[in-house]
Amino acid sequence: MNKFIRNIVIILVLVIIIFAAGPFYVLTEGEQAVVTRFGAIVSADTEAGLKLKMPFVDNVVKYPKKLMSWDGDAKRIPTAENQFIWVDATARWKITDPMKFYESVTTLEQAYARMDDVIDSSVRTVISENLLREAVRNSNYINEIEPEDAIKMEDEESSNALRNLTVTATTHDLIEKGRRELSEEMYTSAAIIIPQYGIELKDIIIRQIRYSDDLTQSVYNRMMKERNQVAQAFRSYGEGQKAEWLGKLDNDKRSILSGAYEKSESVKGRADAKATSIYSESYKADPEFFDFWRSIESYRKILPNFNKTLTTDMEYFDYLYKQNAR
Repeated sequence: MNKFIRNIVIILVLVIIIFAAGPFYVLTEGEQAVVTRFGAIVSADTEAGLKLKMPFVDNVVKYPKKLMSWDGDAKRIPTAENQFIWVDATARWKITDPMKFYESVTTLEQAYARMDDVIDSSVRTVISENLLREAVRNSNYINEIEPEDAIKMEDEESSNALRNLTVTATTHDLIEKGRRELSEEMYTSAAIIIPQYGIELKDIIIRQIRYSDDLTQSVYNRMMKERNQVAQAFRSYGEGQKAEWLGKLDNDKRSILSGAYEKSESVKGRADAKATSIYSESYKADPEFFDFWRSIESYRKILPNFNKTLTTDMEYFDYLYKQNAR
């Protein structure tokens, strides 16, 4: 009896030890696992649930089953025209073959290191083979946008004239591919290599492009040059409008002065005619008085202009010195 009890106790102890060693493991949703025995792969589980393993000898390596992201460091890369830019790319990936993943890279850290090499190489190759404008734009829509008038003109002719002066400063080179197609080329290049690691690459996206310091200054200089061209166009247009309005002002001034002069001469003519008529009537009324008055007016105007008078023995001074002339 004691032997039987002792056997029962031994069995119970062994069962407890086995259960303590963990003959089961659990895979939650979004997890997958590779089971190894003495370093060799035994099986791979991709479905969630309670799983069985051999205690002590089996080792379970779990990997995420969900979609994950790869974020590389920004790289300074030259474009086809040897313009350096900083390119920051991101990618989405997932483990599709856990056994191959374990055999090739084993850990997530090693997987990220391999993707760093593959994706960075693809990004660098594609960027260096294309022009700068292909990397920074997705379409030629910017050339289809009608520029808004910086200054609203009352008439359409003036607006068109001003727009024609500045339209050359807003023209952009056409692209053939664009950033989205470059991302597809990067994905196509990297997707050929990545599957050997048990990984499926979903996509590669250019997250950000930043000009290098020397290129940034060049872009700023170009922007300032374009703005200066636009400003000069506005100034030229303004000077032209100023000259036009000054010309109109001068013409209006001449027209007004000419009309005023014509009117004044007409008034003077009528006044002179009336004065002549009055004088004529006065002459007829008393011719002798008229002669006297005309001589006195002549003395008043002419004599002050002479410093001395040498003689008064002439007919001109009759009304001053002759008795019969008074």
